[in-house]
Amino acid sequence: MKGITVLILLSALLFIGCVHAPSKDLSMFKADNPSSILIVPVVNESVEVTAPDYFLSTVSVPLAERGYYVFPVNLVKRILEDEGLSDASLVHSASAGKICNLFGSDSVLYVTIKEWNAKYLILSTTVNVSLNYAIKSCKTGDTMWEHKQRMTYSPQNNSSGNPIADLIVMAISAAVTKAAPNYIPLAQQANKLTFYKEGIGIPLGPYALTK
Repeated sequence: MKGITVLILLSALLFIGCVHAPSKDLSMFKADNPSSILIVPVVNESVEVTAPDYFLSTVSVPLAERGYYVFPVNLVKRILEDEGLSDASLVHSASAGKICNLFGSDSVLYVTIKEWNAKYLILSTTVNVSLNYAIKSCKTGDTMWEHKQRMTYSPQNNSSGNPIADLIVMAISAAVTKAAPNYIPLAQQANKLTFYKEGIGIPLGPYALTK
């Protein structure tokens, strides 16, 4: 797990160092000055039915570390279900103001999972996570910030010096990754890059330890 996370992070940092995307306009976000973020259920466009729950387990911590009060995701989900909003698509299509009034939040985070899969190519398996993020103001309902992030991980196999043995190991490794892909490190790194990266991420909130 730790080895996978380190490899993903190093690869992501290397990629970021080579690509210079234009900075986002955060003027609307800063003017709104939210202190809390409500994370609503995730719209899942992948075929993995467990993807939303796995993703939601990774997103609260980085937002809290950025200095925002984050409403407990399980409590939010339960209250929305009680209000007849059990389907994530219904939540995303409802007005931000309606959702915010249920919790007294300042802003709402909407996430759509575009990809959450493992592609098997006999001797290698590539794990992919693709996410669309958007934060809307509870005051105006306007989108203050949005971002798209895609992460990919492919296990690296060390050579033993025996080509036949290496092929067997690669095939087994690919099959294991396909059978039980670990998406959590990818989702965690996607969130960190999305919320933390200068020029991409959200401003520090009022509860940030350092400013």
